[in-house]
Amino acid sequence: MSEAESRKGLPRTKRGERTRAALIAAAREVFERDGYLDAKISDISKAAGTASGSFYTYFDGKEEIFAAVAEQVQEEMLHPHVRGRTGVTDPRDLIEAANRDYLRSYKRNARLMAVLEEVALINEDFRELRMERGKAFAERNAKMISALQESGRASADLDPMITAHALSVMVSRMAYLVFVQNQRIPFEKLVTTLTQLWVNALQLESD
Repeated sequence: MSEAESRKGLPRTKRGERTRAALIAAAREVFERDGYLDAKISDISKAAGTASGSFYTYFDGKEEIFAAVAEQVQEEMLHPHVRGRTGVTDPRDLIEAANRDYLRSYKRNARLMAVLEEVALINEDFRELRMERGKAFAERNAKMISALQESGRASADLDPMITAHALSVMVSRMAYLVFVQNQRIPFEKLVTTLTQLWVNALQLESD
């Protein structure tokens, strides 16, 4: 559920916006500390410095505020416009920059990413939302792969969408292994290895 789909709607006053933002920030703190199942609305209200009844002015329940927290983090994880922000045009360098951005974001958000994994296993609506976000992410990567194929830089034998899904999952699961399950792999080694695997999979040709 996105903020636009919230049954409560968005606040109409600056004070309401501040209260809602405080609740979201507090919810993140409580979810990261206690996990989704053990998180309590009373604890979220207390951490936000608001009365318990104020929570329901902005959110219908724990599921809705968790969706608001998740939406914030997932927007960051998509690391949009890497080419525009960095000026990088070389495909290998672009892949490395995108992987580096994603892994940095995952590392910053590792505790919440662990909770996202928990909720995806028990909440069908949230699982479907994650699948939609994953599809959007893969579609963007598939577009890049198709462009590389058309220019003769990547193997024409690969299905762009399947390849994008496979490579994206590889990066995300390695991020989970390292930053949530604490597998000891140096950050730079992780970036360069995942980038090389992307390059090898695409059979990327150098200029």
